[in-house]
Amino acid sequence: MEAAAPQSPAEPSGPALDVEITVTSPEQMRELGRRLAEVLRAGDLLMLSGELGAGKTTLTRGLGEGMGVRGAVTSPTFVIARVHPSLGDGPPLVHVDAYRLSGGLDEMEDLDLDVSLSDSVIVVEWGEGKVEELTEDRLQLRIHRSVGDTTDEVRHVTLTGVGERWATADLGVLAV
Repeated sequence: MEAAAPQSPAEPSGPALDVEITVTSPEQMRELGRRLAEVLRAGDLLMLSGELGAGKTTLTRGLGEGMGVRGAVTSPTFVIARVHPSLGDGPPLVHVDAYRLSGGLDEMEDLDLDVSLSDSVIVVEWGEGKVEELTEDRLQLRIHRSVGDTTDEVRHVTLTGVGERWATADLGVLAV
């Protein structure tokens, strides 16, 4: 994996450093998820965006492995959300596919997830414009890949921290 130089935030309350990471295989995407799990804590919101097949669920699978949660992490497309309880003393992982959701907090609460959002790590695929009001702090991951008829496995992942939680986080450690 390769990382581009971090960019400085425009203002203290704005985004933390943008970190760009190049991933060349699905296993590297899972490994990125495993490493990302080490910097997460209860109450964190991750918003994943990218084309179909970009690797959002593969990254989340690595998160689940790194967090030590129960159950196989698979795409929640048809159930909208899955809760993966921790096998240890860490927070549960809540994996949401917001593609079919139109609202934010109200609709998330309507899912009856049986967990407190502040006590969990929430990963939302397709969440842009839908779940930002859940918290002032979030980590946005944009996964870019070549589109069309290609077998190219290269993905460019841009991580952008928003809010006080991520203002001082060293996301550059993920590019090791």
